[in-house]
Amino acid sequence: MARGSHSTTYLVAIGAFALGMASYVTAGLIPLIQAEFTVSVSVAAQLVTAFTLAYGLGSPLCVALLPANRQRGGLFLMLGLFVIANAASALTTSLAALMVWRVLAGMAAGTYLAIGIAAAVGVAPAEARGKTISIIMGGMASGTVLGVPLGLLLAEHWGWQAALWLIALIGLVALIGLIYRLPPMPAAQVVPMRRKLSILIDHRVVGLLGISLLAAIASLGMYTFIAPLIGAHGERSVTPYLWVWGVGGVLGSFLIGALVDRFSGPRLTFAIMLLLGIALIALPLLLGISPWLALIPIALWGAVGWALQVPQNNELMKAREVQGDGNLAVALNESALYLGSALGASLGGLALALQISIDMLAVVAGLVALSGMGVQAWLWKQAHLRGKVCHDS
Repeated sequence: MARGSHSTTYLVAIGAFALGMASYVTAGLIPLIQAEFTVSVSVAAQLVTAFTLAYGLGSPLCVALLPANRQRGGLFLMLGLFVIANAASALTTSLAALMVWRVLAGMAAGTYLAIGIAAAVGVAPAEARGKTISIIMGGMASGTVLGVPLGLLLAEHWGWQAALWLIALIGLVALIGLIYRLPPMPAAQVVPMRRKLSILIDHRVVGLLGISLLAAIASLGMYTFIAPLIGAHGERSVTPYLWVWGVGGVLGSFLIGALVDRFSGPRLTFAIMLLLGIALIALPLLLGISPWLALIPIALWGAVGWALQVPQNNELMKAREVQGDGNLAVALNESALYLGSALGASLGGLALALQISIDMLAVVAGLVALSGMGVQAWLWKQAHLRGKVCHDS
């Protein structure tokens, strides 16, 4: 990578680290926030809902409304809003105001990630696109795995505000760095809103989003139930398993980039969905044999679950390259992930309420992942048919 693009990628990844923290740390802060504002757990938990809904639903709207020739300014604006929203969250003395700031933080976070990936890819050499996206997604995974425990540790000693101050500080470092180091972005055509909306009927994009949705239902949905799954096999502490899952996710995010630049994205996606399905199906079986053996599918689950979004985002950006709205496709992909996570958690809870065993839930999650291979096969068939039509004409 060229020097300017190299620094841009890592600075965007630092901002993504802050996003990873912000996305998951609030759940751990709920007891402290509940105590300070004297509200129930269910009320305090709505702070998490507010952030995730704004992230998953608000960011595509913001990206769609942002002019293509204002992406650089939009990147600074959204990262700046993210920093301000987290700092204001730490300063507020009202739960209602805190809720508003978490909505703004979530919306800014999702928009920043979509624009940031597009900006980094735009200034990177074509042969380094996969590595560029993997570094950014690796930054986000690291924020979840490493940043969240650090934020919670600070919160235990200095209050829940300390975690949000740390997020704001990391975001500010990324913002200042990008202001000075982000090179001029390639000229972009202004895309009319009507043409942007055509993304919703683009079969290739819809298929790719469908794969992300199925992966999130299987992977993130099942992650909600990892503690009861481990507990059902006699293990008292889920922490070692969470760490192995998280470390696997960080490694998978970083290492997949080199493969994306060397191999076909669809083939990688097909292989990842296969491995994800195998890992989830094998997990309860190996837990029944030995808790140590179960660490293997858990590490694989984390690795491929996080790695998937690198080829997915790369393929989505390529699918809309001509239309000039690849960043919108990335934003919609984030929405698919959050929707899939919510669906997976809801359907899993319903399944358990219907007395389906927790082991069977993991197997079903694995089958959902394997169904993503079918969607990828359909995309291959569609691409083949389009190529045949072009050749015949």
